[in-house]
Amino acid sequence: MIRFSLRCDRGHRFDAWFGSGADFDRLRASGHVACAVCGGDSVEKDLMAPGIAVSAPAEPSLSAPASAAEQALKELRQKIESASENVGTDFAAEARRIHDGEAPKRAIIGEARLADAKALVDDGVPVAPLPWSSRKTN
Repeated sequence: MIRFSLRCDRGHRFDAWFGSGADFDRLRASGHVACAVCGGDSVEKDLMAPGIAVSAPAEPSLSAPASAAEQALKELRQKIESASENVGTDFAAEARRIHDGEAPKRAIIGEARLADAKALVDDGVPVAPLPWSSRKTN
């Protein structure tokens, strides 16, 4: 397929698609090419700029980090998760036991309800939210 810029004898300009340059010539000679604006059959090819095909950029990998900041966060997460024990939803209770000396001192990660996390902070238990979620969401 090829797109031609066309112009009628009244100065109307429009584009039309043809199977080839030869198809345009054959259709025009048989009177089947008409102006898209006024319907006149005196149509010629107009001055056109060449169409240059540009290769599309490679599709980004959705599993790879999109930026240096995302890569740094990924590395931080791996470091924290490998050096910590994941206590899941028992986080608030286990953090309090460690703080009170009832459980061995160690790095833990897990989940806590907002009210429980605030109570830990209010009681001086050193906790911090992590900048990611362990929950899988769509």
